Amino acid sequence: VLLSQQNGVPVLVRDVAKVYVGNVPRLGEAGRDDEDDVVAAIVIMNRTLHTNDVVARVRAEIDKINHDGSLPAGVKLVPFYDRTSLVGVTTSTVLHNLVFGCLLIFFIQWVFLGDLRSAIIVGANIPFALFFSIIILVIRGEDANLLSVGAVDFGIIVDAAVILVENLYRNFQAPPAEQQRLLHQLAEERWGADPTRGAEAGSPQAWTDRMRLILISGMQVGKPVFFSTAIIVAAFIPLFAMQGVEGQIFSPMARTYGYALVGALIATFTVTPCLSSLLVPARVSEVETIVVRALRAVYMPVLRWSLHYRKVTVAIGLVFLAFSFFLGSRLGGEFLPALEEGNLWIRASMPPTISLEAGEPIVNKIRRILIRHAEVITVVSQHGRPDNGSDAAGFYNAEFFVPLKPFDEWPKGYTKDNLIEDLQAEFNKEFVGIDFNFSQYIQDNVEEGLSGVKGANSIKIFGPDLATLERLAGEAMAQMNLVQGVTDLGIFRVLGQPNLNIAVDRARAARYGLNVSDVNSVVQAALGGTVATTLLEADRQFNVTVRLAPEFRDSVDTVRNLKIGVQTASGNAYIPLSELATITLDTGASYIFRERNQRFIPIKFSVRGRDLAGAVAEGQERIAKNVHLPTGYHIEWAGEFEGLQQAKQRLIVIVPITLLLILVLLYGLFNSFRDSLMALLGIPFAVCGGILGLYVSGLAFSISAAIGFISLFGVSVMSGILIITGYHEAATRSDSPIEAMFHAVEHQMRAILMMALSACIGLLPAAISTGIGSQVQRPLATVIVGGMLIGPVMLLIVVPALQTFFLRPHARVVEPPADSTDLAGADTGFG
Repeated sequence: VLLSQQNGVPVLVRDVAKVYVGNVPRLGEAGRDDEDDVVAAIVIMNRTLHTNDVVARVRAEIDKINHDGSLPAGVKLVPFYDRTSLVGVTTSTVLHNLVFGCLLIFFIQWVFLGDLRSAIIVGANIPFALFFSIIILVIRGEDANLLSVGAVDFGIIVDAAVILVENLYRNFQAPPAEQQRLLHQLAEERWGADPTRGAEAGSPQAWTDRMRLILISGMQVGKPVFFSTAIIVAAFIPLFAMQGVEGQIFSPMARTYGYALVGALIATFTVTPCLSSLLVPARVSEVETIVVRALRAVYMPVLRWSLHYRKVTVAIGLVFLAFSFFLGSRLGGEFLPALEEGNLWIRASMPPTISLEAGEPIVNKIRRILIRHAEVITVVSQHGRPDNGSDAAGFYNAEFFVPLKPFDEWPKGYTKDNLIEDLQAEFNKEFVGIDFNFSQYIQDNVEEGLSGVKGANSIKIFGPDLATLERLAGEAMAQMNLVQGVTDLGIFRVLGQPNLNIAVDRARAARYGLNVSDVNSVVQAALGGTVATTLLEADRQFNVTVRLAPEFRDSVDTVRNLKIGVQTASGNAYIPLSELATITLDTGASYIFRERNQRFIPIKFSVRGRDLAGAVAEGQERIAKNVHLPTGYHIEWAGEFEGLQQAKQRLIVIVPITLLLILVLLYGLFNSFRDSLMALLGIPFAVCGGILGLYVSGLAFSISAAIGFISLFGVSVMSGILIITGYHEAATRSDSPIEAMFHAVEHQMRAILMMALSACIGLLPAAISTGIGSQVQRPLATVIVGGMLIGPVMLLIVVPALQTFFLRPHARVVEPPADSTDLAGADTGFG
């Protein structure tokens, strides 16, 4: 390209410059195992699509690219991470828990009713309810979530069927005179219109007494079962109010649970009676099973004692509540249990001013240390800019993806926490001045979204002056170092970047007829380079960049001697840059973090071996006491702790509203505010049982545990409905409220225990599971298991004694002879 000519001699670009094909400076480098430089790619799935569908198509495309000649010889695409592996393992864990939970529910029905066919009748509701929910999900285009759907308690799902079948067995086991009384009540439309009336004997539509008893059993419990199911659905309203991460996880569970409950309700009054007519034997033994007889033999004297010494019983119950809430105050708190993904995501933060070339040996050494461990499958490093294109990071940042072998292949007794401790110790010994953060692949993305920085949690100190922010961050970090359980502690420095400052003197530049922009343009082209033109080569386009050779810009002195062209009357003249500007080498800001248009400095940290809420509370206390903030500066805590606090605030508002809605539904059932409140008395004892379950298991309170407590509301209220309804039936034939309560609870004992143990046993596998995918379910399951083990005991002993203080006595009705048609005082036989 011609630049000019002198006396007919052309001056070309090659006469004054070196022209060569260069490259844009690298922003990052990937490596794998012993290979220091590989090409890595990530496939980002649209959030509305499904993993299994997309991954299958990606695999097919990879196979096509590897065999159709698209790649150079010897090059192929090799996947190193596939999300379906986690989905597959999680699915296996969830299905394992579901299958064993269903079998245990089946076993409970068999033990209490003593008949295999009755267990089949109840168990048939589980697949019906599950498939019904799946059909509704598909029709509505909604997704189930393996992390939370596995926590659906099929024991709660079949409670309505349990009540119906138990009531049916009680009616079948009743004396003939009692059965005839029930048949007379049906004929007199005690529970509504008699659908069996008018059917001629001997016709295909004829109703036998056995079929009528099945119909009566369903009609007796219809209204209470419907309201109980509605109450359980209402109890899940807080799940629909959740937002953010917890909403993504548990909202699908709430929808699936709701659909399954509706399906179970439909099955209870369609499938269950029909199966009962086919499977229940014509003659049902009037003798209870040995388990029920043993429980009754132990329970009846205790119940009689508790009603005789009501004040002592209530005092014992209050002491139990106080003790449980005391233990609850000692529980730790966390946002969500960490889902075990079977991998590590390690982030190394090097000095902020390090170059890509200077960081390469460190990154390669870290990768080789990791691959030496037998538990590691492979190691993929990303140095500099990470895989997320919207995630700006400098050369100081290095991230390592470390898939791990299945835990059953590890040495016995060696855990993932042990591996992290060993790696941390080895890194601290080998790499001084480098901070490390240990997380997991999906978890890291969630944590970064919550905290806003590359860490599980962060302390953000806001203020205008960067130097002051650095000082305050150092003081805060020193205090956090003293908090037990805090790990991966580090400051994201905002100062330390060497800056070459060129301040143009406007007055001196004006003497030569130069504007500031003229000087800046030359400095930009000389030091940073500028695009002079564009080169087109076939269908590709390249920038042609002009820049001074390295030897003319490699020191401050050479920059000072940079010549700036000036037009004069006699021709062009060249002035050194030092004559036009002040040039200094200073230390300035390496990064400036902003949020809501305010500067801040972040301090990252994780918590291991201790609950998150306890560690943060201690850290807040230490910082508030020992770090004094100047005017205009303040501290905010972000990350998992912030998510926990926000979720708690939403629950504080929505849970009372839910309880109020449950109270309204109970009033619709009983038409009595007093009875409605009495039905709620079992909730505190069930909640205390859940607290004890968490405390004994060593689990912290989390959003998952909160969902478990919410689930207890519905089941506890259902048990309360049984007792209150039974009391009103028995009170019409008893001399005193205490005697009526005794007969009512004695009558309902089997139903309550079957219902509670079904809910408890259904989630027992999830409560004790340790497989991948079980971590989110375990706190929820532990709360329900604890609540349904301890809650019914208190409900059957303490609550009846407490209710007798408030329930009104009934006028006693004298029962007519067995053959009388006067049925005014007949037993409805509910539940």
